[in-house]
Amino acid sequence: MLTETSDGFVLTLGGREVIRHAAASPFVFAGRGEERMEMYTGNFDISDYLVERAPLAHVRIEGARLHFRRDAEDSDWLVLALEDDDTSATFRVLHADPALNRLWFRLAAETDEHVWGCGEQMSYFDLRGRRFPLWTSEPGVGRDKTSPITFEADRRGHAGGDYYNTNYPQPTFLSSRRYFAHLETTAYSVFDFRHDGFHELETWAVPTALEIVTAADFPALVTAASDRFGRQPPLPDWIIEGAVIGLKEGVRSFERLEKYIDAGAKVSALWCEDWAGVRQTSFGTRLFWDWHWNADRYPGLPGRIAALAARGIRFMGYASPYLCDDGTLFPEAEALGLFAKNPDGSTYHVDFGEFSCGVVDFTKEEARRWFADRILRGNMIGIGMSGWMADFGEYLPIDAILADGDAKLLHNAWPPIWAGVNADAVARAGRTGDVVFFMRAGFTGTQRHCPLLWAGDQCVDFSRHDGLQTVIVGALSSGVLGNAYHHSDVGGYTSLFGNVRTLELLQRWAEMAAFTPVMRTHEGNRPRDNLQVDESPEALAHFARMTRIHAHLVPYVRTLIAEAAARGLPLQRPLFLHYPDDPAGYAIQDQYLYGPDLLVAPVHAAGAAEWPVHLPAGADWVHVWSGAVHAGGQRVTVPAPIGAPPVFHRAGSAFTDLFAGLRAL
Repeated sequence: MLTETSDGFVLTLGGREVIRHAAASPFVFAGRGEERMEMYTGNFDISDYLVERAPLAHVRIEGARLHFRRDAEDSDWLVLALEDDDTSATFRVLHADPALNRLWFRLAAETDEHVWGCGEQMSYFDLRGRRFPLWTSEPGVGRDKTSPITFEADRRGHAGGDYYNTNYPQPTFLSSRRYFAHLETTAYSVFDFRHDGFHELETWAVPTALEIVTAADFPALVTAASDRFGRQPPLPDWIIEGAVIGLKEGVRSFERLEKYIDAGAKVSALWCEDWAGVRQTSFGTRLFWDWHWNADRYPGLPGRIAALAARGIRFMGYASPYLCDDGTLFPEAEALGLFAKNPDGSTYHVDFGEFSCGVVDFTKEEARRWFADRILRGNMIGIGMSGWMADFGEYLPIDAILADGDAKLLHNAWPPIWAGVNADAVARAGRTGDVVFFMRAGFTGTQRHCPLLWAGDQCVDFSRHDGLQTVIVGALSSGVLGNAYHHSDVGGYTSLFGNVRTLELLQRWAEMAAFTPVMRTHEGNRPRDNLQVDESPEALAHFARMTRIHAHLVPYVRTLIAEAAARGLPLQRPLFLHYPDDPAGYAIQDQYLYGPDLLVAPVHAAGAAEWPVHLPAGADWVHVWSGAVHAGGQRVTVPAPIGAPPVFHRAGSAFTDLFAGLRAL
């Protein structure tokens, strides 16, 4: 409800004040800026020279239209149309002064408020007290300006990152006051939660709308977000019934897979991202970005895929929206005019570090269809693949010339466009709900296309901003925005500057992955420098047991997938989603509810033999490995040896017998 005041208005939704505009404290500011954006292989250096920022202190309300001016004698700088009811409000932009390219909106805040979301954030789940630029990019290596790894990555390639860098930003946040706010724009934006009395949403272009939706409780709020941004297709049984084994050693990958099976591992798929070939670079082994089967590296691949399928094991591959200029598909796409251009009309080349690629221009319908049919359906599904990693959605160069649209404004939109190309290929093959592709890049609307997120390229360590713990934060932050399914590279990915994987890290990561929807390994960017699961009898035995634990939970996980399809609830959930009366649960980011009945607190530090866990108030909790019962509303410390990660189930759960069966595995 909008209520006029003497010099402004108050917007109240669901009994809570969301916006208050007064001449002395305006709801909206407007102005102009001159940005500087420099791209370094997926990393960006961005700054702004602010030319003007003016408070639009005067508002004239005419029915559902709000006319904003600097003062009463000025002309309209901004006109918004309000569509509202008891629980939601949308401010649609009807007019903006053509000179404007910066807008700031302020929403009411409370000092004890918590906020979450903004896409997939990796360092902080509760965003209160910090400022978050929203721009899809490489997250960076280390993501901690005080760490030697980040320092070296910055020094050598502007690639260190910071706490806010993410593959998947989204201009949407949820508030503990039980509403979400969304800015409908693809422009670079900044959400600032540092002020006690207001949240400020900044965007570097005039947006389409500002939307605010309230709900009676947190599950209903997450459902509303999923309704707004789109439901993911349900995960098929095959991918949750075992682990996806990532190997990239050519045809020898099939031989190595047998070691996992012989060790008693439950295996759902073999994932070979090198199916199209590899090249060696200073970063490590890189893939050859020419998306067709490399018969030299994988002789007889279609037959081998069929033989695996006969044993109930799927095969998965890899693709990106780029084609290397020394491959066979590049000249074909160039002849068809499918690449983004330079200003002079020549094909734009992206330097990916020791090799260059063309950017397939997905603003062209013929380019989207060619990639979906020629590559994804023909070269991948056509030889028997059941899924793939759909990588590099965040790399659209901002100075490329596209057939339709400004690359700078489409940069954030590129991940859902890329997701849509993949989803269309799967649908046209009649395989939606069976073929699974997974992505790290995202933006508003990725949810409706992409069936599975992955957390990106974590370092192979326990580091605070780029290690194991960040995977939990990523799952929680993206999950409250309607991304139900999340997973990570077991053991991490990035190994640089002497940072290598330890046995303990590999084991702890596998323990966490067993309690996520999909359990998948990755050899990393430097496979020969890092411990692999099948290179250590101890690692292999531990991993095999974790896959059996993962498979044992399938009956429970199926119910969570059904709930995700019906209500959009994530499988990995923040504690407050089901226990809103427990204040401690609002800021906890290193443990999660796996559905309503399991509580998981992964060990994310080296050398730990025991681990503290907060048990939500409102239920009793049973320690899975000992059977000991603990009252909720307290912090307990439990033994946490390798092989017994801190996991509890809710007393009285319908799945009590299933959970008790974990002790026998």
